[in-house]
Amino acid sequence: MIKTLMGSIREYKRDSFLSPFFVMLEVVMEVLIPLLMAKIIDEGVVKQNMNYIMRMGVILIVLTLCALAFGIISSRFSASASAGFAKNIRKDMFSNIQKFSFSNIDKFSAASLVTRVSTDVVNVQIAYESIIRVAIRCPLLLIFSLVMAMSVNFQLSLIFMAAIPILGIGLFLIISRSQPIFQRVYKVYDRLNNVVRENIRGIRVVKSFVRSEEENRKFQEVSQEIYNDYTKAEKIMAINGPLMQFTVYTCTLLISWFSANLIVSNVMTTGELTSMITYLMQILTSLMILAQIFTMLTIAQASGDRIVEVLGEKSNLNSGTLSIETVPDGSIEFENVSFSYQEDSDKLSLRNINLMIHNGETIGIIGGTGSSKSTLVQLIPRLYDVTSGVLRVGGIDVREYDLSLLRNNVAMVLQKNELFSGTIKENLRWGDENASDSELERVCKLAQAHDFITALPDGYETVIEQGGSNVSGGQKQRLCIARALLKKPKILILDDSTSAVDTKTDAMLRQAFKEEIPDTTKLIIAQRISSVQDADRIIVLDAGGINSFGTHEELLEESRIYREIVQSQTKGAKVDEAE
Repeated sequence: MIKTLMGSIREYKRDSFLSPFFVMLEVVMEVLIPLLMAKIIDEGVVKQNMNYIMRMGVILIVLTLCALAFGIISSRFSASASAGFAKNIRKDMFSNIQKFSFSNIDKFSAASLVTRVSTDVVNVQIAYESIIRVAIRCPLLLIFSLVMAMSVNFQLSLIFMAAIPILGIGLFLIISRSQPIFQRVYKVYDRLNNVVRENIRGIRVVKSFVRSEEENRKFQEVSQEIYNDYTKAEKIMAINGPLMQFTVYTCTLLISWFSANLIVSNVMTTGELTSMITYLMQILTSLMILAQIFTMLTIAQASGDRIVEVLGEKSNLNSGTLSIETVPDGSIEFENVSFSYQEDSDKLSLRNINLMIHNGETIGIIGGTGSSKSTLVQLIPRLYDVTSGVLRVGGIDVREYDLSLLRNNVAMVLQKNELFSGTIKENLRWGDENASDSELERVCKLAQAHDFITALPDGYETVIEQGGSNVSGGQKQRLCIARALLKKPKILILDDSTSAVDTKTDAMLRQAFKEEIPDTTKLIIAQRISSVQDADRIIVLDAGGINSFGTHEELLEESRIYREIVQSQTKGAKVDEAE
């Protein structure tokens, strides 16, 4: 974990080095101050030597100011290093997430990824700042103070040395018991974020079904689970405070007792006692702060493991090694293709698919729920890789293409259409950022979107709200189709992307495709027979396999499943007409 995270320090190595360097100088100044104070008491106050007091006082002030300056400089470097470190981690995580295939994404929930990029990174950032500043300072102060205490009185310093292993063992036991609980807490945080995210995104559904109380109950249950686990962990960590206090008071009493006897015996001076007590407080304060840092590191380790899990997740889709510069055409060939969402699983979503689609054909895809219609088309742009067999586009295995080249030539409008915050024009230019206004209008007319866009007060400059909440489902689908067309793809895939469009507009879309983009291969997944019956050929899928493949007329003769679908929809249409 540490090796992976340290790779994100990069340009902040200098600040990460300078912070502990100035911390060391600060500590040196601090440990000299008690020794100097002891000399002022013994040589100046006791002997009433004002010149000595003034001379040593000036040196004491200089040391104090130096310690203060070094501390401020160190804090500035540690703040810069930790903020930069966190920035690079977020950048590395986000960059790696962008490389994920769908199978990689399926391993993490959206809520979990958001928590890891935000909360977990903040935890690691705070821990890193503490490490290069406080976690360096405390051990140095402890060691230097112990050395100085030994130089003042070796026998009394043994009390400090006896206290250190006692605290160390106690701290180890506390951390070993609390760490697994903190790791569990962050997994529950993912669930909490998921509940909140689902509720906010589906707030209209929640309200319409009067499910607010049920959603509140779900939220309270997860919140209570976090409370219970966190409280349990904190109860264990709380033992650390009394343990530290007991050790501090015991050491203070022992040193005071033995020092009093030594002073009475003239073996030790009052100044030396003062310095010993100061060193005692420096040592024990360092131990107390270290204990708090170990608590923080326990939480940060759980976060670090989750971050490394994302950074270590490698895409199972690699670009091809052949120097292919163009996709020859939009032909598609499936040869004995099988696919499973789970690695090393016998549960296949697609099995033994053999299919040849010619360039420029319009292919309809229909089938019941769970027949793997979406799965079939998602293999074409390599959103997933085939488990076995070969899938070719333009006569070339899709695994031989550079991923960017392949996906720029395969435009896919998914079932869940997404629009992003920004203007309509900005959303459309996802397809081609250099597209002219006239080109935008052309594809919008083709997607039957131009009329409703121009009817808006700001036209193409209309701002799309988050998630496209200010446009209807059908308008959103047409905008997404226009965005896909702007790529000028060799293959256009519509995955049930006209489900919210009325039948008249749907027919106009299909007619426009036929007339305006005849050389583009078009795959249309639909639930309505009317959306696919005019296609050149239609694929009927059933339970992950091809049940039949042919024209509308051929399937009416040969496919029982297709006939049943047609009859059910035709019967429904007749009932509607009768009403």
